[in-house]
Amino acid sequence: MVSKIVLTITLIAAVAGIIVIVKTVLDLIGCKGKGKKIQKILSGVLCFFLIIITVADFAIYRFNNVIDIYFNKINMNSEEISKVRNEAKKLTEKIEGEGMVLLKNNNDVLPIEAGKINVFGYSSLAIAYGGSGSGAGDESENIDLYTGLKEAGFEPNTEIEEYYRSNLTDKEGVDIFHLNGGDYNIYEPSQESMNDSIIENAKKYSDVAVVVISRNGGEGGDLPTDMADKTGGTAGKSYLELADAEEALIDRVSENFDKVIILINSGNPMEMKCLDDDRIDAAIWIGNPGSTGCRAVAKALTGEINPSGRLADTWAYDVTNSPAYYNSGDFRYPNTESKVQTQWFTLDHYLYLDYQEGIYVGYRYYETRWLDNATGECDEKSYHEAVQYPFGYGLSYTDFEKKISDFSESEDAVAISVEVKNTGSHEGKDVVEIYNTAPYYAGGIEKAGVVLVDYRKTKLLKPGESQTIEFEIPKEELASYDYEGIKAKGGAYVLEKGTYKIRLMENAHDEIESREINVAEDVIYNDDNSGARSTDMTAAVNHFDNVSKGNEISYVTRADWEKTDITERPQQKNADDSIVNAIENPEYPINDKDEEIVIAKNGLTVDDMKGLDYDDPAWDKLLQQLSVSDMVEITGFGGFATAEVKSVGKYKTTDTDGPAGINGLVNGASGVQYTSEVTLASTWNQELAEEMGDCLGKEAHAYKVSGIYAPAMNIHREPFGGRNFEYYSEDGVLAGRIAAGVVRGINSNGLYCYIKHFALDNQETNRENVCVWCNEQAMREVYFKAFELSVKEGGAKAVMDADSRIGTEWCGACSALNEDVLRNEWGFKGMVITDYIGDNFKDADIALYNGCDLMLSTTGEKATKIVTGNNSGQQQLRRACHNILYTIANSDAQELSKKGISSWILVMAAANIIFIGLIVYALHSLINRIKNSVNIE
Repeated sequence: MVSKIVLTITLIAAVAGIIVIVKTVLDLIGCKGKGKKIQKILSGVLCFFLIIITVADFAIYRFNNVIDIYFNKINMNSEEISKVRNEAKKLTEKIEGEGMVLLKNNNDVLPIEAGKINVFGYSSLAIAYGGSGSGAGDESENIDLYTGLKEAGFEPNTEIEEYYRSNLTDKEGVDIFHLNGGDYNIYEPSQESMNDSIIENAKKYSDVAVVVISRNGGEGGDLPTDMADKTGGTAGKSYLELADAEEALIDRVSENFDKVIILINSGNPMEMKCLDDDRIDAAIWIGNPGSTGCRAVAKALTGEINPSGRLADTWAYDVTNSPAYYNSGDFRYPNTESKVQTQWFTLDHYLYLDYQEGIYVGYRYYETRWLDNATGECDEKSYHEAVQYPFGYGLSYTDFEKKISDFSESEDAVAISVEVKNTGSHEGKDVVEIYNTAPYYAGGIEKAGVVLVDYRKTKLLKPGESQTIEFEIPKEELASYDYEGIKAKGGAYVLEKGTYKIRLMENAHDEIESREINVAEDVIYNDDNSGARSTDMTAAVNHFDNVSKGNEISYVTRADWEKTDITERPQQKNADDSIVNAIENPEYPINDKDEEIVIAKNGLTVDDMKGLDYDDPAWDKLLQQLSVSDMVEITGFGGFATAEVKSVGKYKTTDTDGPAGINGLVNGASGVQYTSEVTLASTWNQELAEEMGDCLGKEAHAYKVSGIYAPAMNIHREPFGGRNFEYYSEDGVLAGRIAAGVVRGINSNGLYCYIKHFALDNQETNRENVCVWCNEQAMREVYFKAFELSVKEGGAKAVMDADSRIGTEWCGACSALNEDVLRNEWGFKGMVITDYIGDNFKDADIALYNGCDLMLSTTGEKATKIVTGNNSGQQQLRRACHNILYTIANSDAQELSKKGISSWILVMAAANIIFIGLIVYALHSLINRIKNSVNIE
């Protein structure tokens, strides 16, 4: 509606301008005599201004979506907004309190009494509250570490504080239109610049020294694997290693203070071998604390908060040890010449990534690599040389005793009860982690040594208090996906015969106790006997054979680590003609037999659809009211909004980014910055995740935002991912259940969230247009899992497709992804949106034909005659509109949306009338003067 009004004004202005210009030219043709040249120049200048106005109008039309959002900015000072923001700040502190992970606490040095304290490290004054890009937040009101410490009763050494303040560098700004990752420089001053007197005075001030180490991340760029060209960097060292200046600082502090505590402020696992040094007494990973999390950090030091987080990633001594590392980064087909222009750059070659590691990502690799396949025993020496802190690891100020108090097996499920008792002297929370070890047959379906199947967090237990946590684990969740057809032709989930160990574990490596079940015969979840899994609408079968077996990949297998493990970067390889052809010539599945759409006036509105099932016959009648141009408008303008359509009474709605809080790029809605998603995941608390979603939903509701581009749930394939802070974990079950909680919380407020980025979008380098080659077992068990749980358990009603390709197909145009798996198999009902469209390889036509509904474009990415010019395409438009309107109708979007014409449009119309009127008057006066001059002569 807005764009139509603006277009109408623009066209009227253009026509008026053309008429005036033509008339002026005709009047001037016959002019003769004195002053003719000057008069023509003046006429030309006036005509030029007419042209400028017309061009400006067309520019406004082109960007009217963004302009409309901008001129309808949120009033951030309302009472309702102030209330929800205060609640969000309290919750952020709570999340940080449960998400930070106590890594080390020798001799129970923590907690300490509040009082005098020395705080070292440049980062103590430059906390990485979050990252940049979509998952960023407004940091202007955040509580810094010094404020948090002072509020908790600490008295930080002001001499050290002033030393670091004098060395502060202005934080690099982030250009949201040219995202290139975070500021990966390291600004820690050299120890030569810190006078001995500072250390001597600090030793007299307090025997406690806290050292803060920070790393950040950002959209658009992965973390550097070599710091040679970075400030404070050392050639040959990566960003996840300590810089020379940081090592020198830690050494100096360790030599001079009795109690040394390290705070690690990073969304990515770091190489922290220094923590093995006995001179370092304690260490806490604080993740990214968001707006108020530094209060929780300070309270954890005093013991007011007992850390209860567990790691969401494996921490290795050498982060380059995993096979995924060597197949990450910049890979391109050298024999190709790309025709792709992305929103950031022109590609010279087509790009690819080989996920050769298959399922062996994160702990699935580390907990399997050193197992004896025959005995199941682990080579502990080799394991501990590689892994410093396992996935799921975390300490507490108190002690817990966990045991399996009950265990039973039915035909379809396993029930397990775990009793948790606080046997220490502090109150605290604990995490119960349940893993499965499935039978492995060499050369058969790949199986990791352990796989997380479920988890819960206890309530706050007082010393001596117990709680029993109960789990019911469907046996189908113990199945593995057989993409090679070893047991199931065409692919299926298979519960292979053999012994399964259901394991209660402290973390992914350390078992407390276990129970066994025996499966007598293979159970194949696509045959006549077993059928589909109970949570699937249709049986899972292979949909990505062309990807699994493409690009000539040989995958890692635990049957032969020596021959298949990846220990160096592979050589780049050429693309065959079929790959290039598929990239450059995507198929449009036009069906000549599709019926012609019916257009009719049935008197219904979107509001009438609220609460109706997706398949209710009333939807057909509503959709008949949409013209082809209406449908093009709805599907084409999805950039931080959905379009207004008068024919069905749909208002314009507002969407924003939001993985770490509302992050409105143009509408002024800068919400409270929550902790980063990896910090939330490290709480291992599904109920707290839902509470966060509920609070975020209330905040968005107050801003009149109806859709949030969140949560983001791509897997931490390897530690250098620039957006790992914005994603949850290396494990899909942990990520999926945390994300499902967030989705439920947001949905409960009448909003919808676009879970993202679906799928195989696991690095920032070459994230656009890169061909990802991965086997379907890894897709389903690792990379799709969080999305699956968010749909099935979270009730997600919107999905954002990734910028990357699955094989050669852009995710936004992959029907196997958007239709076969998401809708047909998982039962998703709702809308699918692209990621931002600013590239020539993304277009509405190919997306609409392949299950994507809405184009994330602020300037419009409209379907062409490829879609609008035939029955098949028009049916796809109608399907897409059904999905969009269904999501809108089953939310509060209509109630939240602005109704009527925006005031800026009225101003635009008035300005056009005034400007054109003045120019017409000036031209008319000029012509009369010319004529009078001619007459006088």
